[in-house]
Amino acid sequence: MELLMNGNFLAICGAALAALAGIGSAIGVGIVGQAAAGVVAEDPKKFGSTLILQALPGTQGIYGLLVAFIIMNKIGLIGGNMAELTTGQGGFLLAASLPIFIVGIISAIHQGKVAASGVMLVSKRPEEVAKAMVYAAMVETYAVLALLASFLMVNGLTI
Repeated sequence: MELLMNGNFLAICGAALAALAGIGSAIGVGIVGQAAAGVVAEDPKKFGSTLILQALPGTQGIYGLLVAFIIMNKIGLIGGNMAELTTGQGGFLLAASLPIFIVGIISAIHQGKVAASGVMLVSKRPEEVAKAMVYAAMVETYAVLALLASFLMVNGLTI
């Protein structure tokens, strides 16, 4: 029980949760990859357009990793000189990771579904790839907002 109330443990859990946003990215990229493989099997020239759409849900994992690095740097874990955090400080860092963790997973999965639909659009009308990207980018907006929320909370804390 004492470990669970340790500020350093809570902060490291926050960094780990932020990095787990990559789960959503892996699922989203996989969804688009499945759709893209079918399209490219019929028309190999569409590989470039479908690859761009497949890459889009991967950004949430990058955002989560960024927040994880910021937390680890803030507490001195990366430099090897870790600060002694209070339970409150660790809890705040854990809480600050939640926006990118939760929104990152959910938005990446949904962005994958939208991008997979975009792949279907490209299969019928290759000239419409920009429209397919815009649809997928609309989902990205909420991941960026979650990144901003987590970033501002982490940077607003004094250690």
